[in-house]
Amino acid sequence: MKRILFLLVSLLTGIAQITAQSLEGDGPHSQLIIRGVMLINGNGAPPQGPIDIVVENNIITGIKVVGYPGVKIDTSKRPKLKVGGKELDCTGMYLLPGFVDMHGHIGGVAQGAEPDYVFKLWMGHGVTTVREPSGRGVDFTMDLKRKSSKNEIIAPRIYAYTGFGQKSKTFNPLNDIPISTPDQAREWVRANAKKGADGIKFFGAEPEIMAAALDENKKLGLGSACHHAQLSVARWNVLHSARAGLTSMEHWYGLPEALFDDKTVQHYPLDYNYQNEQHRFENAGKLWAQAAKPYSEHWEKVMGELLELDFTLDPTFNIYEASRDLQRARRAEWHEEYTLPSLWRFFQPSKISHGSYWHDWGTEQEVAWRNNYKLWMTFINEYKNRGGRVTTGSDSGFIFQLYGFAYIRELELLREAGFHPLEVVRSATLNGAEALGADDILGSVAIGKLADFVVVEENPLKNFKVLYGTGAIKLTENNEVVRVGGVKYTIKDGIIYDAKALLEDVKRQVAAEKAKTGFTILQPGIKE
Repeated sequence: MKRILFLLVSLLTGIAQITAQSLEGDGPHSQLIIRGVMLINGNGAPPQGPIDIVVENNIITGIKVVGYPGVKIDTSKRPKLKVGGKELDCTGMYLLPGFVDMHGHIGGVAQGAEPDYVFKLWMGHGVTTVREPSGRGVDFTMDLKRKSSKNEIIAPRIYAYTGFGQKSKTFNPLNDIPISTPDQAREWVRANAKKGADGIKFFGAEPEIMAAALDENKKLGLGSACHHAQLSVARWNVLHSARAGLTSMEHWYGLPEALFDDKTVQHYPLDYNYQNEQHRFENAGKLWAQAAKPYSEHWEKVMGELLELDFTLDPTFNIYEASRDLQRARRAEWHEEYTLPSLWRFFQPSKISHGSYWHDWGTEQEVAWRNNYKLWMTFINEYKNRGGRVTTGSDSGFIFQLYGFAYIRELELLREAGFHPLEVVRSATLNGAEALGADDILGSVAIGKLADFVVVEENPLKNFKVLYGTGAIKLTENNEVVRVGGVKYTIKDGIIYDAKALLEDVKRQVAAEKAKTGFTILQPGIKE
C-alpha cells in the first residue's frame, strides 16, 4: 500500500514539479536513462558495471548490464530512449543509492543556519533523505516536508520526528502544561500523529510516562528515537526503551548504563553539575570504561536482547569526534568557505551554546575519549556482525560538525569501527530506509523503487574522502597535487542536481555573510 501511494503521488505531481525547479535541478523526466555506471548498491552486493538504469516518472523500471570492462558496448543492446526522454552519460562513474541521514537537524536559530543553507550542504553530499529528530517544532518541519515532497524547494525528503513534549502552534492538546501523567503522554502522542509526524524523538522521562508514550506510539505504527539523557537514564536505559517499543537509539547514551554489571549509576564526581557541559561531556568520555567488558557474560546478554528486539543503533560517531581530537575538528578545511559566521561563533567555547564545552579541554580528556571510542566501536561493529541494524546519522550543527561534510565523516568512522566499505554503504542507504519503514521505496537500486541516486566520478569504496565537497588530494605522475571527487550528481525523485553547483551556492551565501561584517575565521583565543 505504501508503495502504491508513493507511485500515485509521483505520477500526480510530476507535471507540477517540472515548473518548480531551480536552475540547479533538471527534471523530472518522463524517462531518464543513466548510462554506463558502475553500480555500488545498498544491499551489500559487490560493484557491477557497466550498467544502464532506466527511470520512468520517478520509478526505476530497468537495470541492465550492458557490457564488460574494457570491451566496447554494443549500443543495439542498450535500453532505448523514448521521445521526450533524457540521457545522462555517466560512463565510468559510480552510482549509489541516495544517502539517508538518520539524525539531521534542519539548522537552528542559535546557529543562524536556515533550511536552504542546510539542505544544499546535504544535497551537495548526496543526502537525499533525512530523519529530523526534533527541531523547531512539528509545524516548521511539516511545512518543509510538504514542500520537499512536491520538490518546490531543493531539499532531501524529510521524515519528521517531533521532540517529545514540543507544542504545536496550530494544535496544542495540553494547553502548555508539561507532560506529567501517562494519560497526558498518550494524548500528546495521538496529537503528534494527527499533525502528520512520522515519529517521536525522546530525551527520557519518568518510566511510567516513557512506557505510556512508547506504547501509544507503537499502536499508531510510528517510529521512535531516543537520546537517553543522563537526567533520566538511571531508571530508564536503552534496554527499558527497547522492551517498551522504541525503534532506535541515538548516540550511545543509555547503552553503557544497560551494560553496568557492578553499579546502577555512573561514577559522577561529587562536584558534578549537569548544566556545566564540560562536566557532562568530560565524564561521558569515561562512561564506556565503566561498562561490562566486551564479550563478557553481561555484555553478551545485552547485545543478544537488543538483537532479538530488532533494535536499531544510530551511533553518530562524528558528532563527538572533537572530544577525542579538538584541533582536527575545528581546523577542518571546509570551515573557511562553507561555515557561516554565525555558526562558527556558535561552535566557539561557551558556557551557553550547546556542545561548546571547551572550558578547559586537554590531553587527559582526549585520551579518555579515544579509549571510549574503542569500546563503543567494538560494540557497534559486533552488533553489525551479528545481523543488527546500524544506521548512519550525523547530528550536524554542533561541536564543529558541518552539515553534509559531517555525514561523509560518519562513513569514515564506520569504516574505522571495522565495517567493510560495502557495509558502510549499506548502513548509509538500505539500513536507514529499513529503520524508517521505507525500504520498499528507498535504500537500494531496485526495480519499483524511487529514483534517488548519488553519482561520483571516483570510487568511494577505495576512499570515502572522494565524497567530500572539497574532494580528496592526489598526486599525479607529474608530481602535481590535484583535487579529485566530490559528488557530481545528486538525483532525488528523478531530478538531477549538479551537486557542485549546490555547494557553490553555499559558498556564495557564506561569502555574502562575511562581507556584511568583514568577518574572518579566527581560532579560539586569537585576536585580530
